[in-house]
Amino acid sequence: MIYLEGDTCYLRTLSIKDAPSLADLVYRNKFYWSIYEPLHRDDYYTTTVQREKIRESLLLMEEKREFGFGIFEHTTDKMIGHISLYSLKRMPFSSGLIGYSIDEQFVGKGIASEAAHMVKNFGFEHVHLNRIEAYVSPRNLGSIKVLEKNEFLREGLLRKLLFINGKWEDHYMYASLSEEY
Repeated sequence: MIYLEGDTCYLRTLSIKDAPSLADLVYRNKFYWSIYEPLHRDDYYTTTVQREKIRESLLLMEEKREFGFGIFEHTTDKMIGHISLYSLKRMPFSSGLIGYSIDEQFVGKGIASEAAHMVKNFGFEHVHLNRIEAYVSPRNLGSIKVLEKNEFLREGLLRKLLFINGKWEDHYMYASLSEEY
């Protein structure tokens, strides 16, 4: 298990026993998160599917191809989001993507910024990546703020990158380099 401590939250890798909490989190935020990511089939929001997603993430972590974390509130130990360093590529790339989602009730409190900071540090210091990238909808001003606060630089626009709820959506590509860290 990997545990990362912050001021407003802590991150830890998920275990199978976290599946009910993760299912509850994704179900509660189903429509809020669907503004910027696709809605899933109904079974996606079940404990069974979330358990399988955690199992898959743990296997990828063993292979050092992904590191997924739950974001937990200090005072209650409640899961309030999730964040991943994923699609890890080794040399000659030495890169990965960061992605995160925060419970709607906790948006705007600096939690996503702190979680992204901890995962960025982890990616450079422990995974030894050269580059961490993020894709973000131009409409997602909160996520853009999280990335820019963490010194990710906008490198360009990826046209019609993701098919979200019946429409191809453009996304900005942001990146942070280890030499700038």
